[in-house]
Amino acid sequence: MSIRTSLKKVLPPISLTEQEALDAGDVWIESSIYQGKPDMAALRAIPGAKLSAEEQAFLDGPVTTLLNMVDDFALQNGKHIPQHILDYLSVNKFFALIIPKKFGGLEFSPYANSTIVATIAAKSGAIAVTVMVPNSLGPGELLMHYGTAAQQEQWLPNLAVGKDIPCFALTSPEAGSDAGSIPDAGIVTKGMWNGEEVLGLSVSWDKRYITLAPIATVLGLAFKVFDPEQLLGEKLELGITCALIPKSHPGVQLGNRHDPMGMRFYNGTTRGDKVFIPMDFIIGGQKNIGRGWQMLVSCLGAGRGISLPAMGVASGQSALKSTAEYSFVREQFGVPIGRFEGIQEKLADIAGKTFVLEAMRVLTTEGLGLGLKPSVVTAIAKYHMTELGRDVNSSAMDIQAGKAIQRGPQNNLADGYAAQPIAITVEGANILTRSLMIFGQGAMRCHPHLKEMVDLIHSNDNNADAEFNKVLMKTVGFSVKNSLRSISKSYLPFLRGSQTALPEVKKYEKRINALSAKLAPLADLSLLVLGGDLKKAEMLSARLGDVMSYLYAAMAVVRFYEQKVSNRNEAKPFFEYAIQWTLQQGEQALVDFVDNFPNTATRGLMRVLTNTYTRSVKSISDKLKRELSDATMQQSSIMQELTHLIKVTPGDANDINERAFVAKHAVMPQLKIIQKALKTNPVVPFISFEHAVNKLHEAGQLSGQDLALVLDYNEKRKIAVRVDEYTFDLELLDTELNIVKEQTAPQANAA
Repeated sequence: MSIRTSLKKVLPPISLTEQEALDAGDVWIESSIYQGKPDMAALRAIPGAKLSAEEQAFLDGPVTTLLNMVDDFALQNGKHIPQHILDYLSVNKFFALIIPKKFGGLEFSPYANSTIVATIAAKSGAIAVTVMVPNSLGPGELLMHYGTAAQQEQWLPNLAVGKDIPCFALTSPEAGSDAGSIPDAGIVTKGMWNGEEVLGLSVSWDKRYITLAPIATVLGLAFKVFDPEQLLGEKLELGITCALIPKSHPGVQLGNRHDPMGMRFYNGTTRGDKVFIPMDFIIGGQKNIGRGWQMLVSCLGAGRGISLPAMGVASGQSALKSTAEYSFVREQFGVPIGRFEGIQEKLADIAGKTFVLEAMRVLTTEGLGLGLKPSVVTAIAKYHMTELGRDVNSSAMDIQAGKAIQRGPQNNLADGYAAQPIAITVEGANILTRSLMIFGQGAMRCHPHLKEMVDLIHSNDNNADAEFNKVLMKTVGFSVKNSLRSISKSYLPFLRGSQTALPEVKKYEKRINALSAKLAPLADLSLLVLGGDLKKAEMLSARLGDVMSYLYAAMAVVRFYEQKVSNRNEAKPFFEYAIQWTLQQGEQALVDFVDNFPNTATRGLMRVLTNTYTRSVKSISDKLKRELSDATMQQSSIMQELTHLIKVTPGDANDINERAFVAKHAVMPQLKIIQKALKTNPVVPFISFEHAVNKLHEAGQLSGQDLALVLDYNEKRKIAVRVDEYTFDLELLDTELNIVKEQTAPQANAA
């Protein structure tokens, strides 16, 4: 019995849905990470993403107008998205960001798509979800790639101008993550359509969690096709199929809603019982029966890397901007709370992780902009960027504390805090993405020989044994090289290499090379020892996926620092924290993997190959945390670049915080004079800040002009630190802060 035949008996077969998922998408720079040789030259050579003049005009025009139209607090306390906003989205082609211009769409780049969705998400999660769904996985993208010419001409122009609103229904009560087991069925049969008997499908379905379903006019539907009468051939089960069905079609049920975390985007159910549809309703026509899963996973690979990661970035930037400004303006014990080390630790973490988020967003959309559909990279982006968004939002909630938990127009964290679990849940729950997809797909797609080897193992070809032996020898040679590379880079640091021209990046690029070199033999040994059981060892495979993910994030951070920031001196502490954090997380995942590998002998070999004998991993110093937290409270180019998605509109929470932040920076010299004067000659009784500074003015220690500036700042500060108040029946009171100014204003004017 050959080696191949023996393995065929041991290894579990790969299902059709698994095979189609593995075959979908492209391989990009993640392949070099997996193979132990991060391609930094290729990373640096990627064309930089930037907005075209048309895309920038859309952001400056329709997007800005939309943000000024949205009252998110009112929206979240209502039942519906106002019709005038939905009409505005339709007329201005917000649902057509990816539709080609020849069909009336905007045909924007992935980077522009991401920027637009993230900018809207920073204002309103509900509106962002409403915009992102038609521009992600849905009828529009499926039609663009797989629809017939007639279907494209029929549907895409209407979708482009919002005449038709799409939704796509995949998930059912009985099948969530295991989409391949959907019970929804279409039976090949004959029925009446347009007055004549035609071949078609009798479809029954029950779907839930379908975004835009309650307002959709056209339903994209995934179901399994069966042919019991053998009208199409001898096969009974023909596979998952995607169809496009108008809401007006007899038997289609749309309209019932779910209530996802109180977010007021439309999400609900769709059902149908023995609804007859002609073959023309199948996306791509009858020839695409059974190709639905392949179509879905191929399109999902791109959409997953844009919309949901964009929501994570929006959470990060909103958390960074509001928390840095609040930490500078809010004072306790006579100093800004951002000077306390407990706050500094969390504020630095927010800043460093927001740097990671923006770096990953830019790099991922740059890859998509090349026309690629890198399924592993987009899975990495979806999982880690939504998790980071939740992480930084929680830290911001901790810092802003009482202000953060009080709902109202002045709270700019609550919406993101409520919305982030939604991004984490949809398009594959994050537990699934981390445990099964990242390394599971990564190993098969990134290993130069593994997929071919697995295909040969399950092959029935007469030459399979000979071909398998050839591939096996290549695989052994590949693994030996991986082991030697890992040993050399683990024990001989001078061999790790670096191509960067920046001294501050050099040591980190060497760490990237070393960590990647260690990953390769660990992956090889895991596959050799555990084989098919590695798929069940989800905690182990998740850790290998984490190493891949954090290496990808580290490469994104390096690229962003080298090519995107406008002032490296200002950006350096942000970069230092971001790169140290990503490498620390990757190195910790590697240590945890080795510690928990179930085979003792293999575990020992892994330690030797990777020089992993302790659990010690480099940590981020308190000094850097203090330096970075201080940097967040400065007016700098890097802070603008890491919060550029936040568009301040007059009177909103961001506007209130920013005004106080800018005003305080403007009066820092005066505040230092006041602080020094009050230490020397305290005002007793102090009564209030206004009273104290007026006394200093009367004593000639503060000029009239300085007094006016300080009082103006103090009014802005009071508004910034207040929270919204309600009547006993929870009716919102006037959001303007009514402060009695009789004592301060006349004296300031007289001066």
